[in-house]
Amino acid sequence: MRFSVEQWAPDYGSSIEATLAPSHVEVDTDVETPAARWEPCSVPVVPGGSPVVFVDGVRRVDARLWIHADPTASAPGIFASYAAGAVRCGARATVERVWVRRRLYASGGDLADVTTRHGTYEVRRCAGDDPDVLSLDLQRDMAELEAETAVEVAGRGDEIAIVDGPLRSGHVVAGASGILVGYVKSHHRAYLPDVLTEVVGRLEPGQRCPLFVTGGRHTTFSWYARLPGASGHPLAGIVRCELSAATEVEAARTIADRVTCLVQRYASTPHKDARAPQNLHPIAGLERRLRDRLGDPQLLLRSLMRAARTSTSGGGVARAES
Repeated sequence: MRFSVEQWAPDYGSSIEATLAPSHVEVDTDVETPAARWEPCSVPVVPGGSPVVFVDGVRRVDARLWIHADPTASAPGIFASYAAGAVRCGARATVERVWVRRRLYASGGDLADVTTRHGTYEVRRCAGDDPDVLSLDLQRDMAELEAETAVEVAGRGDEIAIVDGPLRSGHVVAGASGILVGYVKSHHRAYLPDVLTEVVGRLEPGQRCPLFVTGGRHTTFSWYARLPGASGHPLAGIVRCELSAATEVEAARTIADRVTCLVQRYASTPHKDARAPQNLHPIAGLERRLRDRLGDPQLLLRSLMRAARTSTSGGGVARAES
């Protein structure tokens, strides 16, 4: 029996779905090179020390709660904290921005902000109280904060800001002059036909595929690149990058080359990161800093329990659960 083991930790699912679901967005594969002539692209080396900014966000459910609108009915909700930040890497790495938000997610009842000794949870009224709805709203709020952070730090000429995850509508803001690049670590959709996916599978570390354009809600240039250190599956160590399609093609080509070279330098290794090599070292370090800034979860839980005990009988938070 022949087999290979994926080094991406199973706790994070799989970096590549066993069968990639076909994407239904329109794709143009001829934008840089005609599809019939696709081959792996080698990229020029970017000088060491070239600055690049990495942006990421984290989120956490601090407690679940029940909101008692009347003696016979209770509505569920969650208290959650989320944060976004940026780290600029050049000759040294410097964390430049960290923003932390705390919110109470619920759909109904007599909702009011909850102030504790260690932070205030602002009300975020949701469309429903299903756990998936609450979690999705939390994810959206974190993504918005990431986008605000990215736009703020990316306004510095030709400096590149790499956002962990795909580009979203919030990343395209009038007046933003920097270069924003989306960085997608795992793959769940097939954007390319099999014959071009085979080209992606032949990439060597430091190479990328030709640019292609994806439509949908956000039109972007995309390209796949391979990082060093992965083995096994043909798409192991492959990441997908995105860039606004408002960029000129030649400029997009230059940016794709620069980004492909830069991410090689920051690729993680299995003995240091469970999501190696795709979870880049600066992103992993930023995640740790952001989680620290979310605060001690047990301390926040005790504060919420204390707030629940002192809430009035006329509504509001009656009980917070771990």
